[in-house]
Amino acid sequence: MSATSTTPGGTAARPLPQGRRMVAAIVLIPALVALALWAFAWPAARTAPRDLPLGVAGSATATAPIQKQLAQHRGAFEIHRYADEAAARDAIEDRTVYGAVVATTQGPKLLTASAASPLVAQLLQQAVAQQAPEGTKVPTVDVVPASAKDPRGAALSASVLPLALVGIAAGAVVTLLGLRGARAATALVGAAALVGMVAAAIAHSWLGVFTGDWWTEAAALGLSTLAVSAAVAGLAALIGTPGIGLGGFVVMLLGNPFSGAASAPEMLPEPVGTIGQWLPPGAGASLLRSVSFFDGAAATGPALTLAWWAVLGLGAVLLGSTLKQRETAAETVAEREPALVN
Repeated sequence: MSATSTTPGGTAARPLPQGRRMVAAIVLIPALVALALWAFAWPAARTAPRDLPLGVAGSATATAPIQKQLAQHRGAFEIHRYADEAAARDAIEDRTVYGAVVATTQGPKLLTASAASPLVAQLLQQAVAQQAPEGTKVPTVDVVPASAKDPRGAALSASVLPLALVGIAAGAVVTLLGLRGARAATALVGAAALVGMVAAAIAHSWLGVFTGDWWTEAAALGLSTLAVSAAVAGLAALIGTPGIGLGGFVVMLLGNPFSGAASAPEMLPEPVGTIGQWLPPGAGASLLRSVSFFDGAAATGPALTLAWWAVLGLGAVLLGSTLKQRETAAETVAEREPALVN
C-alpha cells in the first residue's frame, strides 16, 4: 500500500514517486551531516576570547602598563577598572568579570575564578604570564574555585547534553502518549521536578561536583529540563509530530554546541555565543554555574530565559489542546448536519 497525503480541501494528494524519495534521502542526509559538523566543529575550532570581561585593579598610574599590554590582544578583553583588589574580588564573585589583574608593589597579581570557566582561568594565566618580565612568576589566586572533585568543570559541561536529551524525550513521550491540555502540562512539570531532584542527588550528593544549595540546584536542573520538554511538546501540540523533530533540532544542533558550557559564551564566535544564551542548554549551564558556585549571582538573566521557554511551551500545549477540541467539535457538527437535513 503506497503512502498518500490529504490536502486541506480533503482530496488525496499524489504520493511522491519512489525515485524522488531516493534522491531526497541522498541529498538530505549529507546536508544534515554537514549542518551537524558545522554546528559542533565551527565554534570549537574558533574558540578564542572575544571581549572577555577582565578586571584591572589599582591606581591609574600603576595599571596603565597592564592595560597597555592587555590591549595588545586586540578584541580579546573588555577591561573593567577597579580601585583595589577587594573591589576586583567582589566583581569576580558577582560574575561581572572572569578575573582581574591587580597592580601591586611586587608586580602584577592575577585573580581568577575557575568555577566560572576553568578554560578561561587557564587562558588568563597564560596571557598574564606572557606579559610578565622573563623569569617572573605571577602569583595567582583562585577567588571562586571549581569543586575539588571536578576541578576542570567537566561534570557541569557534560550535564548539558543529558538534560537536553531528557527534555526532548519527555516532550516526545507526553505527545506520543496522547496527553493534552492540563494533563500534558502537569506531566511535563512533574517529570521536570523529578529530573531536577534526581540530577541534584547524583551531581551534588553522590559525585560532589556541585557545591551550592541542594534545592536551588535541583530547581535549576528541573527548570532547564522543563524549558526543553515544554518547547518540544508545545511545538508538537501546534504542528503535530514534526514538532518533536523541530524542537530536537533547535536544542541539539544549535543549543548544545552553542551553549559555551565547556568554555564560556565570550569564547565562541559571534553571534554563536549570544544565540547560545537565548537557548535552554546555554541558559541552563549559566544558571547552574551561578547557583552552584556563586550564590546565585547573575542568575536572573538565564533563569528568566528558561522560564520564558517553559511558559511559552506550556502555553502552546494548552493552546494546541484547545484548537484540537474546537476542530473535533466542528467536525462532529459537520457530520450531524446531513443527518438533521434528512
